[in-house]
Amino acid sequence: MNRWLLPEDIADVLPAEARKVETLRRAILDLYQSYGYELVAPPILEFLDSLLTGTGSDLNLQTFKLVDQLSGRTLGLRADMTPQVARIDAHLLNRAGVTRLCYAGSVAHARTPVGSSAREELQLGAEIYGCATWEADCEAISLLLKTLELAGLEKVYLDLSHAGILTGILSAQNLDKESIEALYDLLQSKDRPRLAQWATCLPAKTAEALMALTELNGPCDQVLATAKKVLPKHAAIDQALSDLERLVAAAGNLSNGLELSIDLSDLRGYQYHSGVMFAAYVDKLPQPIARGGRYDHVGQAFGRPRPATGFSLDLLTLANLSPLNVRKFAIAAPWLDDATLNAAIAQLRSKGEVVIQVLAGGAVEAAEYECDRELVKQDNAWEVVKKK
Repeated sequence: MNRWLLPEDIADVLPAEARKVETLRRAILDLYQSYGYELVAPPILEFLDSLLTGTGSDLNLQTFKLVDQLSGRTLGLRADMTPQVARIDAHLLNRAGVTRLCYAGSVAHARTPVGSSAREELQLGAEIYGCATWEADCEAISLLLKTLELAGLEKVYLDLSHAGILTGILSAQNLDKESIEALYDLLQSKDRPRLAQWATCLPAKTAEALMALTELNGPCDQVLATAKKVLPKHAAIDQALSDLERLVAAAGNLSNGLELSIDLSDLRGYQYHSGVMFAAYVDKLPQPIARGGRYDHVGQAFGRPRPATGFSLDLLTLANLSPLNVRKFAIAAPWLDDATLNAAIAQLRSKGEVVIQVLAGGAVEAAEYECDRELVKQDNAWEVVKKK
């Protein structure tokens, strides 16, 4: 067996890419700090029952599991940091008012996610706790757009949905968990023939509403107007459409490069979310670059109900798509035992310059640095000159 081989869909991050990822991570976290977000770093391992609290079955299937030799209990290797951050807010910080938290850390998936080529991601996100109104959802979307803009991705397609729509349609139905999951899959795939067959056991009006969801996608004004006509009258549905209408009006002014749309059957994470849901798309990537939305019930699972909304994305994917060039210019210097030379190098480095020492006749082989200058001795003094 080749000892350098890695597991399927697991990869190293090499120098040039790693520098780009780290540069973006620092810049994005600084952006979040300017909004008042506090950085947290949950552990990569937790007891499984805590790690999956308040989440759907999808996350359970994606979680690596192992036995803790100290306690004998099952541990999980996190596949999503959001439930961990919700636990920190609900159980450790225990604040009464609005709390803004952000995070950046590795997550691992037992199975390669659909549309992805990697089982390990560097998840980065921001969450707002303690605010149940639309302003928090709008801030989360605004911060997501600024994140993508910071990475140089100016054209963004934002797809909105709402978990309350399906909740209202199914309010009078007593469906088990397996039936809900089957319905969710059919709506996600917009498989109308199979959905129609599945819905034959439901009242006609409920089945008609479910079929209508598969076609309620496109420009916001058009979808909202049609939804008000074809969906049944229900408090949860009316509230969901009102939330979306208000958010569309506010989000339209957030970015010049933003294209808004609504897809009421895009209910990925339905078991997890409780309100507005959104997915951001960019050119050259078939799957969403980021997903987010409201998940008010997760804190309740930790013993403390807290309104919550936020988003997350894979920083490795973002860096790969970012057109920003973070290759740094550097100064080449001889590798000599010379006190004057060492003092000159130390002074340059203290000023933020990158100085790379090379042996005589050698060359700098570094993908993330370009030596455009060199340190040479002139009149008994070391001077930085443009490299020929």
